[in-house]
Amino acid sequence: MTFKLDENLGARTQQLFLAAGHEVQTVRDQGLGGCSDEHLYEVCRAEQRCLVTLDLDFADITRFPPTQSKGIVVIRVPRNPNFALLEQLVRQFLQAISQMSVEKKLWVVEAGRIRIHQLEVDEEA
Repeated sequence: MTFKLDENLGARTQQLFLAAGHEVQTVRDQGLGGCSDEHLYEVCRAEQRCLVTLDLDFADITRFPPTQSKGIVVIRVPRNPNFALLEQLVRQFLQAISQMSVEKKLWVVEAGRIRIHQLEVDEEA
């Protein structure tokens, strides 16, 4: 799977994705640091990459509809997290995507659980 890591995730997190066999780019590598959330969302859509971020703004499905993207993953951490906790949450996410696709969904990854928001399918359609 292909991912884009937001600027709030660094090279150590990128290495976790690479070690798991995923293709990953970072906002910093592409010189997109400081760009608006809307611009980043559009870049991810154009590149067909799932966005992984710590930014809770991306959990707003009215602003950033996951159904129009390869997926959005918001990792929820306490105010001053350490890398060990962040690594644990990333590994939790990477294990979960081996069982279920994130495409067109919003995943909120928290310690011990993942909340998944997806469009309800109309049974009559």
